[in-house]
Parts: sequence; C-alpha cells; structure tokens
Amino acid sequence: MPSTPVIDELDLDTLFPPPSLPPSPLSPQRLPGTSVESLAALQYVFKDNHKRWHIFINDLKHHNSGSHVTHRALALYASGGSGSVIREFYERDSRETLPAIESPEAITPTNFVNHLGDERCYVAFFNQEIDEKGTPMVLEEYIFSDRCQYQEGASKQPEMLSRFMLSVFHAVIHVGYGLEFGLKGMVVEGAQATTEVATRLVSSLTLRGPAPKIINSKADTHVFDIVARMTQDDNLKVDNGPVPRTVFMQAVAEHAAKIRGYVAQWTIDVTKEGEIERKMEELIWLSSAIYAIGGFVEVKGFTAEFYLMHVVTSSLFLPSLITPLTLGSQALLLRAYLVTMLTWWVARGRPVLNIRSFMTSTPTRLSVLPSEGNGTSVFQKEYPNPFLPIIQTSILHPNNHVLKIQRAFAHFSTLYGNKPAGYFKGTELDGAELLDGSLFVRAALLTANYMGSEEEPKAWSHGGLF
Repeated sequence: MPSTPVIDELDLDTLFPPPSLPPSPLSPQRLPGTSVESLAALQYVFKDNHKRWHIFINDLKHHNSGSHVTHRALALYASGGSGSVIREFYERDSRETLPAIESPEAITPTNFVNHLGDERCYVAFFNQEIDEKGTPMVLEEYIFSDRCQYQEGASKQPEMLSRFMLSVFHAVIHVGYGLEFGLKGMVVEGAQATTEVATRLVSSLTLRGPAPKIINSKADTHVFDIVARMTQDDNLKVDNGPVPRTVFMQAVAEHAAKIRGYVAQWTIDVTKEGEIERKMEELIWLSSAIYAIGGFVEVKGFTAEFYLMHVVTSSLFLPSLITPLTLGSQALLLRAYLVTMLTWWVARGRPVLNIRSFMTSTPTRLSVLPSEGNGTSVFQKEYPNPFLPIIQTSILHPNNHVLKIQRAFAHFSTLYGNKPAGYFKGTELDGAELLDGSLFVRAALLTANYMGSEEEPKAWSHGGLF
C-alpha cells in the first residue's frame, strides 16, 4: 500500500491548476478535443499521483510509472484525448510504482547539497522556494547557477545541471511539461527528480574544464558539423552490452571529456538576435535525425531505439524550457543538452547518418486501406494529412511513449516541415544538403509502422544501433 501523502498541507489545486496556454509560439500547441471531462480526469491524475507515488519505479532509480503517467496524461490532454482515456491509462500505468518517501528532516538552502542523491523528498522545499521566488528564479538558482555546479575540492558535489540532464532526460521532460502547461507541481516534481539522480556519472559530464583546441574553426559552427567530426573519430566507441545504462556509463567514463571538447566547438553567439532560437532549432533537427536517420539502414529497414527516442521526446520541451531563463542560462542549457544527447548517441552505437539513403528510401505519405477508401475521390489512395491518423491511433496505443514521440514529430513538422532541400547546405555532414522538412513525417511514419497498432502493439528496441 502507498504511504500517507508526503506533504499533507500542500494545496494541490495550486500545484495543479487547469493548464495554461503554451509559454511560447515555438512550444507545442493543443489539438481540439479538450473538455470539462478531460480536465477533471487530468487533475485527478495529477493529484492522486502526487500524493501516492515516488518518482522512481524501483531502487535502481529507474523512472517509474508515477512520472510516466503524468507525461502520458498531458500528451493525451494536449492531443484531444477524452477523460475516460486519460483515466484508463492512468490505472494501467500506475500499477508498478514505489510509494512516496517522506524526508527525515526539512530541506533548506543550508543543507540542500547534503542530501543530493539520497532518497529524500525535496517537494516541500521547492514548493516553498517557488512560492517565494517564482519558477524562473528557482531554476536559475538551483539548476544553472555557478554555485550549483561542480565545485573544486567539495566533498559533496551539487552538479545540478548535469543531474538535470541525466536519467534519460526525465527531469528535463518533467520540468518541461510543467513550463509548457503552467503547472507548478510538475516543476516541483521535476526539480525533486533532479536531486535524486546519483552522482556517479555526473562529474565526468560537467561542462567545466579546459576544452581542447578547436579544429576546422569557422564563424558559425553548426551542430551537423560537430556530428560529422565525431563520425570520423574512430576512438569514440563503446562495447555493446545487455544493459544500456551500463553502456552509457562506459561512454561517460571513457569519452565524456572528448565529447565535451567537441561540443565546445559548437558556436552560440548570444550577441546575435535570434541566436538561441536558431541553435535550439539545430538541436531539434539533430535529435530527430539521430533517432530516425540513425535508426534506418536500407537493407534492414528501421529500428526504433528506445533511448534515442527519449532524445526526441525531450527536445520537444526546449522551447518551453528556454522561455523563462536568462540569456546565459539558455545557452548553458542548450550546450548541456547537446553534451548529453551526443553521449547517448555514442552509447547506442554512434550510428552513421546516411541522409541520402534515408531521403530516397522512406515514405512521406500514408496509404489508405482499401476498406477505408473514399469512394470516387481522387485522393482515395492516401490520407491528405498523415499526421491526423497517426495522432489518432497513437492516443490509444498501449505503449506510453508512442503518442509522446508522435506529438513531437507533428509539432516539429509544424515548425520546420516547409524547409527545402539545401537548407543545410554548407555544413560538414555528408548529404545534409538533401535534408528537408519531410524528415519529421518520415520519422513519424517509420515509428508508426515499427510500433504497430492498439490491437497488435510492438516494443521499442533496446539493443542499440551498433
């Protein structure tokens, strides 16, 4: 049985009010279908989950259904899912959980660092800090400030930005949902999740330390340039093993310094107007390319890799995450995100991005089954907008990540789907001049085909792309 609520006095209505509008035009927009019923179901899920469940599924710090249920519930709500669907999936997703844990002592700014990595509850602390200072200030102070990063000689390292990025981006996603929907409770829970990530991987992922000499320097180094250089580096290899997190730990231990050096070559000139948005766009394209193009081999077909899928679903929240931050913290967030994304890319086999093969061998349209044809219409052989049936079927897919990644691809297609071939001409990545905005619909179609349907669902691949 779950324990009593961690903090009885918290006002759950304040933590989980009705969702607000997206904070930025670049944030995902809502589809029609929200209702009084769906809002009631959503708030029930939030409040029940917050009172009952720990953020992790087991003592190995694997994220639990307690975090995933709220992620799926919000994706369902934003996609127009009904209240009954939201409630049903909550019941399914919350069957494997750990109960909430009460902190043996109050967390304060004074002892904040002392309990990082412990199974303590920081909910009350972050709730009070946000009430007093506001969400932007709390994120600046406890995630991005210098005092919360690596401290030379300290016996207990804060390293909060690195913690924020680890555990397959789950804290990034949780806080991102909170900012996108205006939910203080999600920000509080995401901040707590950040504090609970173990430190054994963190020091190697710090952004501090001397960067190696920059090669092939130019005025504006694109993220595709960085990937092209890393693709040619035969030393960036790991051993494929049965436990992906162990392989990730190997990538961190053996290659984090080199990866950080490559990321240091990526230029972010904050004095240029619109630079943060341009560099964020680069990360969004790269996240989808690593997952979709990296997962496609013409003779074998497409493999939907579980951990690289999280790179895509987390990148959906970059527009909402950068909105409340100062310029310097925006740049730090993007660079830390790239370090972590590339570490996962290396850990999953550093698959080559064969853009030419991908763009000439993958579909952009979704065919209509003969039984679903539209009579004599000249358009009867394909859906006019493939994203509509993809989202519709993803709402009911049993796997809780399918709708989330399809929502990401749909949004990226909205933002960048009209970019023509030649958009990336001049970057060092082979074939980049052939890439256009159809990347996102191609990725969505490949994912839909790989993951199957509600009636015949399939599973993500956990074997890497070696």
